Amino acid sequence: MTKNKWAAFFNRFGPLLGLAVVYSIFVFMIIIGRLGGSFLSVDSFENIARQTAVVGIAALGMTLVIIGGGIDLSVGSIVALSSVVVALRLEAGSAPVVAAFWGVMAGASCGLISGMIITRLKVVSFIVTLGMLGLVRGVAKGLAHDQKIDAPITWLNSLLAKLGPDQRWMLVPPGVWCLVFLALLTAGILRYTKFGRHTIAVGSNEETARLCGVPVERVKLAMYTLCAGFAGIAGLMQFSRLTVGSPTAALGLELDVIAAVVIGGGSLSGGEGSVLGTIVGALIMSVIKAGCIQMGLPTWVQQIVTGMIIVLAVTLDRLRHRWSE
Repeated sequence: MTKNKWAAFFNRFGPLLGLAVVYSIFVFMIIIGRLGGSFLSVDSFENIARQTAVVGIAALGMTLVIIGGGIDLSVGSIVALSSVVVALRLEAGSAPVVAAFWGVMAGASCGLISGMIITRLKVVSFIVTLGMLGLVRGVAKGLAHDQKIDAPITWLNSLLAKLGPDQRWMLVPPGVWCLVFLALLTAGILRYTKFGRHTIAVGSNEETARLCGVPVERVKLAMYTLCAGFAGIAGLMQFSRLTVGSPTAALGLELDVIAAVVIGGGSLSGGEGSVLGTIVGALIMSVIKAGCIQMGLPTWVQQIVTGMIIVLAVTLDRLRHRWSE
């Protein structure tokens, strides 16, 4: 098999192989007695799916940005802000739909601001979104007075709640089905719309895309707004999981989100990425976290593992590019 064929093979099946390897490692841990058999239970699978919903929805938006040649480091803070806004609106007596709308819009507005600074002032996306990471987190803490916000119980709390015995027909909570719907929508946008083709073109070669008549600034503005909007939806899911608005929630979530996209075949150089790969990448991150928790490993070990995965994924991405040359 030639180098190009190997590169194409790993680009298409690499994420699925990675998921199989990770699962095999934990199955081996069960065999040698280091991990309980409950890891393979239905409840464990449901818990992994619930955790994947938050990371996966945010990662869908990040997929658009990374394919377009950018990056957004503020998604974790946006998730926290969205959960706080939802809780505040519910506390003020708003209908659940209205509260959810304002939570998502709060997230999207952060992306709009980032996109305008990036496109109008020509500031590097890494710097802009790094600044927004701290700014948005501070706004969330200010709105919540630096404490969690308890909100009235509504149907929003059931989006990612554990299924009851009479709900097993759903297989997974509604929030997971929301992830599936958004994944199909994002895949359709990338494959069948002009915006999707323009996003890939901008990420592949921005100057060439500009010379071909692609409205680069508008595409970038839409990319960052959509990414933050997806993070806003992820914040709604986070609120459902925690049942409170927490300004300190989702600390470091941006690392899991970026890792999910890169593990799924997204290139930090731009122009490459897939929705299926991103979902598989998010599943890998969730499986690793679930396995580490059930093994009783401390949080710092999980952080080391996450960092190693990111470095390994970027390294494999560079090797894949060399093979394709």
